[in-house]
Amino acid sequence: MRNLKIAEILRNSLAGAEITVSGWVRTKRDSKSVCFLEINDGSCLSNLQAVVDRNGVTNPDEVERANTGASVVVSGTLQESPGKNQSVELAVSTVQVIGEAPPETYPLQKKRHSFEFLREIAHLRPRTNTFGAVARVRNAMSYAIHRFFQDRGFYYIHTPIISTSDAEGAGEMFQVTTLPLEEIAAGKNGVNYEEDFFGRKAALTVSGQLEAEVYALAMSNVYTFGPTFRAEKSNTTRHLAEFWMIEPEMAFCDINCNMDLAEEFLKYILSQVLEHCRED
Repeated sequence: MRNLKIAEILRNSLAGAEITVSGWVRTKRDSKSVCFLEINDGSCLSNLQAVVDRNGVTNPDEVERANTGASVVVSGTLQESPGKNQSVELAVSTVQVIGEAPPETYPLQKKRHSFEFLREIAHLRPRTNTFGAVARVRNAMSYAIHRFFQDRGFYYIHTPIISTSDAEGAGEMFQVTTLPLEEIAAGKNGVNYEEDFFGRKAALTVSGQLEAEVYALAMSNVYTFGPTFRAEKSNTTRHLAEFWMIEPEMAFCDINCNMDLAEEFLKYILSQVLEHCRED
């Protein structure tokens, strides 16, 4: 049997095909003779409904272990669904549980969870629709950003993450050090940066601007796209401790050229994200 991704199954008309699907159980609905498993494999936001006839499946004991959150491999025949919520469903012949998720301890259930709660289970929150959607949008935007600049002859420049420069005072910096802070705080040792790893005070970058400007004066059009860090003590949506920033630098470019590029960039990125979301 072919092992297919759910995104491919839903995109193509494969009714009648014998297939295998690997994924995680999103929900489980039980009756005396039939069990319905909603399976997601991460290839898209949509689930595939797997219909398990307890009298027809080869290993009914495995069905009992396939609870919400469990990792499973199911095989069977893809058929048109009589239900309204999906075009096809999988008539399951075999179920294999790869990893169990006991209902009494698995925290994600078929209900809305708060962001505060999801912060406490960071290892599982990518399975939620919200975090899955955010990851897909960021993936589409990252790809579109590189494509936009590459198609226009820009060079992608890798700038340092650890720096000694605050880039024109762009923000408070997170210091990076190998000095024994506990001993310094206790007054046992003073601060001597000559003994530090870099031999001077260093921090996480707040911007790749200065390095990009240097390369622009040799390669004309360049851009940076990477993580930056700001140690500003402000708990608002406008002040993040860590974020990714895009910084194009262009030689022989005036304000009008800059505005044209910014407008073209925003239109392109947003259109690419909308197109990607329609495909998902």
